[in-house]
Amino acid sequence: MNIVFMGTPDFAVPILEQLIKDGYNVVGVVTQPDKPKGRKQQLTPPPVKVTAQSYNIPVLQPTKIREKDQYEQVIALQPDLIVTAAFGQILPKPLLEAPTYGCINVHASLLPELRGGAPIHYAILQGKEKTGITMMYMVEKLDAGDILTQVEVPIDERDTVGTLHDKLSEAGAKLLSETLPKLLRGDITPIKQDDEQATFAYNIKPEQERIDWTKTGEDIYNHIRGMNPWPVAYTTYGDERWKIWWGEKVRASFQAKPGTIVAVERDGIVVATGNETAIKITELQPAGKRKMSATDFLRGATIEIGTVLGGKNE
Repeated sequence: MNIVFMGTPDFAVPILEQLIKDGYNVVGVVTQPDKPKGRKQQLTPPPVKVTAQSYNIPVLQPTKIREKDQYEQVIALQPDLIVTAAFGQILPKPLLEAPTYGCINVHASLLPELRGGAPIHYAILQGKEKTGITMMYMVEKLDAGDILTQVEVPIDERDTVGTLHDKLSEAGAKLLSETLPKLLRGDITPIKQDDEQATFAYNIKPEQERIDWTKTGEDIYNHIRGMNPWPVAYTTYGDERWKIWWGEKVRASFQAKPGTIVAVERDGIVVATGNETAIKITELQPAGKRKMSATDFLRGATIEIGTVLGGKNE
């Protein structure tokens, strides 16, 4: 049983490691090209590449997997099965049809909900109480293949994209380990997705990072969690941009314009929201400075009550 694994970010690493742990013959790993990162723009390999090299597994890094000369390199590995997890490119039909057992994907939602590249973000942004992992056959349409298996993962009220990411990555590795033996024995009957029930979680755009203080306190709280640790929610104070890393819901009622600073406390800045509740900003990052607690920030800053956040540079 020769398996080719295709994945790129941290999410995919435990899934690749599970395949290796379970004794499958991973004949190659396909991942995205190295990218420049940091202030020095140093060329950095994706996490999956680093992991594959640590196990001495050959690595391919196609720029465009749909180009014939690039997908033929994968087919040349003669995989019996291709497993993908957050690879980042749509696979072409010849590659999908090459393996004996097809191509399966580990997707971080309960399909048909949240098809697309940012299902973890949207699960939190939408205030869901649960999400999960879906094992599915891959087709040329976005996350629309037949479902093999699923597992639910609860979302805690204080989960961020970061913590939920880790839970789902572990759940994905475990579900793959349970699913593959059944799949190879022919013990799974695939279930077609209901396209009419599909929702989408497209990649986050920069304009989505901005906090809209006219929304409810619950929505803003979910927005902050749903952008943490990447790309991070933000607002503005005058001409200054603040990244908002964390905030707490405030149950008290405030008769103030949404976005108005209604109180400055030792541990946070209380801001009115659209449904007359508030969010207490407890962790932030002013432009050009490090991330810090509101307590540390307030030691060196004077914040005026009555100022409306988000007025300029939005």
